[in-house]
Amino acid sequence: VQLQASGGGLVQAGGSLRLSCVASGRTFTSYVMGWFRQAPGKEREFVAAMTWNGGSTYYADSVKGRFTISRDNAKNTVYLQMNSLKPEDTAVYYCAAEPSRTIPRRWENFGSKGQGTQVTVSS
Repeated sequence: VQLQASGGGLVQAGGSLRLSCVASGRTFTSYVMGWFRQAPGKEREFVAAMTWNGGSTYYADSVKGRFTISRDNAKNTVYLQMNSLKPEDTAVYYCAAEPSRTIPRRWENFGSKGQGTQVTVSS
């Protein structure tokens, strides 16, 4: 499946952004969808993911309570709503997909990966 992420930008601390990732190429509904991020000089890290029907979601501790992952299978799109943004959320955000019943937590375990979208949070 091919993935196209968008929605990044510059926002002040405390603000919100919503990222979108559109999937194409295969049956979107059978995939776990995830978001990862990579800040300058740091390793890529897991942010959030959800199963195909939304029955299971998982969040990194650093974003729990502030970020929400959701999906619209009719639009082949997964979203990441980011609220109460902090400067440490600044990173390139990537979406990923994997045909799985459980949620992988590692970037290497997602077979499809999109290009990143930059999120910059100013203090």
